[in-house]
Amino acid sequence: MSIKRALVSVSDKTGIVEFCRELSQLGVEIISTGGTKNLLAQEGVPVIGISDVTGFPEIMDGRVKTLHPAVHSGLLAVRDNEEHTRQMKELGLDYIDLVVVNLYPFQETIAKPDVAYEDAIENIDIGGPTMLRSAAKNHAFVSVVVDSGDYAQVIEEVRAEGDTTLDTRKKLAAKVFRHTAAYDALIADYLAKQTGDPLPERYTVTYEKIQDLRYGENPHQAAAFYRAPLAPAGTLTTAEQLHGKELSYNNINDANAALQIVKEFSEPAVVAVKHMNPCGVGVGATIAEAYNKAYSADPVSIFGGIVAANRTIDADTAQPLSEIFLEIVLAPDFTPEALEILTKKKNIRLLKMGELTSAEGRQSVHVVTSIEGGMVVQESDVHSLSDADLKVVTKRQPTEDELKQLLFGWKVVKHVKSNAIVLAADDMTIGVGAGQMNRVGSAKIALEQAGDKAQGAILASDAFFPMGDTVELAAKHGIKAIIQPGGSIKDEESIKAADEAGIAMIFTGVRHFKH
Repeated sequence: MSIKRALVSVSDKTGIVEFCRELSQLGVEIISTGGTKNLLAQEGVPVIGISDVTGFPEIMDGRVKTLHPAVHSGLLAVRDNEEHTRQMKELGLDYIDLVVVNLYPFQETIAKPDVAYEDAIENIDIGGPTMLRSAAKNHAFVSVVVDSGDYAQVIEEVRAEGDTTLDTRKKLAAKVFRHTAAYDALIADYLAKQTGDPLPERYTVTYEKIQDLRYGENPHQAAAFYRAPLAPAGTLTTAEQLHGKELSYNNINDANAALQIVKEFSEPAVVAVKHMNPCGVGVGATIAEAYNKAYSADPVSIFGGIVAANRTIDADTAQPLSEIFLEIVLAPDFTPEALEILTKKKNIRLLKMGELTSAEGRQSVHVVTSIEGGMVVQESDVHSLSDADLKVVTKRQPTEDELKQLLFGWKVVKHVKSNAIVLAADDMTIGVGAGQMNRVGSAKIALEQAGDKAQGAILASDAFFPMGDTVELAAKHGIKAIIQPGGSIKDEESIKAADEAGIAMIFTGVRHFKH
């Protein structure tokens, strides 16, 4: 076999003129449509219009042009099937040996903030996917190219042997079906949202590979980093790495955890994370002050951690950052002076995030968690407290400063692994208890970490107290105010213990489990 006829129809015309010119010089007849045909003709590449092949005009603004037996029989005919060969000759049809197609820019269209529904629908390609699927199904005989990155290999093989190898055709066909599946998944997701059915009977998602990772959670696990097609700005998938070696699987997860916490704050804030949990969070008048508080919260655990800031890193912040070992620093930007300081450390990774959207401006997205044999999907937890959510259930009201610290602690505890307890004072965390099998266990860890700093501090809990023991323990260590969801059948026991200790306690009515 050899490639004698190619059908070319592309929306993204990158490299298509050069590719087709080489094909033509190798004796391949080029068939094309619409804008692609016009471009090739303007560039002096010999080209035949699709209507000359089908004997039928392109109609309905180009909606119908390749959906024709003269096209699809040429793509789908099994070349070593005598009956297929007979029918092709009897009907005067010719084979098509190579298909080069990429699709209407649906993703680019729906990425526009003001896109009209009608425009989105108009950019759903029909003929393109149909040709791709026909050619890919018949890859035993037909080469199909959907990615301009494959042009060079195809040309090389055609130049050498007159055709592509079967192994190449298999790989190209596999890429086609991944491409059309992703294309259809994006359309399905868009229409599900448009019709108010975000969790439909079939849940289809697609992601684009950013890079292969050296390994996963452990060295014996393979891993890769993927991006959602419409990933918003201010996420790790759109970050610009300014310095340092490539990110690891664990780096990415930890950095994302830090990023989600720092987005809770509109004032200057810094978050330090180790193993998906915050070890220090601070806010201040400047980002340098916020970092000093985050560092002071736990100067031991921050070592080898991830630091996220919601303001540009300046020299005053960069200098203390450079004095300890950190895996990653991520921030909206870095001043030239800060970069000069930090880039002296060879391995530290610096990620420029661009503008970050604080919690009040964030919209819920779907969070997908895989399980063996399936997955579970939920909305992301973007709930922010309002004044109406706050219910003081004790005799003592919190002071103005206590209320400020309670709301600070609530923003942090939302992102700590359950069972979660956070202690805070002076706009910084002073103790974090995470992931214990019972709530009082987490409280003990947080209180032990805080030590004498617990006197007069606040305590935040991600879920209700199943009994009064956590309040009693907090009282012994001098905690003066507590914020928790409430809703336990033993709430009265906790309220009584708080009243006896002179603790102010607020119920939010909102739980923030994080497993």
